[in-house]
Amino acid sequence: MGALSPWHWAVLAIVIILLFGAKRLPDAARSLGKSLRIFKAEVKELQSDKPEQAPTQVQSERVAEPAPNPEPNHTDARPA
Repeated sequence: MGALSPWHWAVLAIVIILLFGAKRLPDAARSLGKSLRIFKAEVKELQSDKPEQAPTQVQSERVAEPAPNPEPNHTDARPA
């Protein structure tokens, strides 16, 4: 039930042709291909930059520990 049969693909193709028109489909496909190439290039660039930036991120995420609170002065004196 989850797989698309050839009839599903045919109906989908007809709907796409009706929505965009036969003249605009090649331009849309070219634009989609160009966008995917740019996206892949950006992902590769981010992956290559990741190891260099990791140590600086760890250092910036460190939070200084709060100073310990002084313990109250305990005396045996009772209030009058």
